[in-house]
Amino acid sequence: MLSIWMSFIYADDHADLSFQTGLRDILQDSNRKRQLKFGSSLPVSLTEMKSNMFTVKRPFSTSHSSVDSKEIKKFQLLAHKWWDEEGEYAALHSMNDIRVPFIRDTLLSMSGNYHLGNPLSGIRILDVGCGGGLLSEPLGRLGASVTGIDPVEDNIRTADQHKSFDPVLAERIQYKSSSLEEIVEESMETFDVIVASEVVEHVADLEMFIKCCSQVLKPEGSLFITTINKTQLSYVLGIVVAEKIMGIVPEGTHEWEKFVPPEELERLLESTGFSVRSVQGMLYNPLSGSWSWVQSTSLNYALHAVRAGAAPQPHTTDTLPQTDVQQSSGTAGTAGTVPDSAV
Repeated sequence: MLSIWMSFIYADDHADLSFQTGLRDILQDSNRKRQLKFGSSLPVSLTEMKSNMFTVKRPFSTSHSSVDSKEIKKFQLLAHKWWDEEGEYAALHSMNDIRVPFIRDTLLSMSGNYHLGNPLSGIRILDVGCGGGLLSEPLGRLGASVTGIDPVEDNIRTADQHKSFDPVLAERIQYKSSSLEEIVEESMETFDVIVASEVVEHVADLEMFIKCCSQVLKPEGSLFITTINKTQLSYVLGIVVAEKIMGIVPEGTHEWEKFVPPEELERLLESTGFSVRSVQGMLYNPLSGSWSWVQSTSLNYALHAVRAGAAPQPHTTDTLPQTDVQQSSGTAGTAGTVPDSAV
């Protein structure tokens, strides 16, 4: 769920040669230090990395669940560490500095209603893969009614315990140990907003996940996603450097083949009835522990999409009595309009 990369390296698609040269030196130096410390080495050849990484495709799931059992086991071990701001989830804590305003400001720009002190009052939000509640809580403090779901029961216990310290949050947030598809039947078109932050790179079936989001979201509701692009840069910095060499996050946190290019995510969303409104790059600086918005989406990115509105109701004037036709003629032009959503 974390994508960490070194702030002293930044490269886009137009600077591939200089990036590779500088990165090779850094990797070789880091590898020598690792050998001295651990007596082991890792391959640092970019050519070798390329040949290995680009032969791997996103695994196809034949299950009827978007939940990956391997991911459950990984995050079960870290369930008690969610609220350690300097621990394994430090980057997610600091990500709130940009993802919460992104969600808040986007929703306010789409709504004419503003509640001073509680700007998201009246909005129902589903936080999918809520973990320990790191994003659910600030959204609840903004006035939203939040439902957080996570398939790891220990995550939900941690989230419930932490919200209990704040009586306001205890009323506004409810948590449930569940996968997304398990709540579809009981929650059809229930939520104004869905957030899936640092989640889609861990699901077993991305297409099913997106379809379930569409089913529980109201027409014209908003979907917010943050995730990791599938690029050479994200492999080297997100997997090799962050996990294998420097140990910034536990090894095995990410699987590069599950990373999702924004183009693929947009295609899946649009084929499921969403309209993608914005895609923005995100950058984490591990030295300062802060996130910022950037133009490049080669590493992390945030996406906002809106589900299509309800289909217009068919006109029935030709089956009405003549008196009813005359009475409704003044409003016939609005018969197919869609009421404003809460978002």
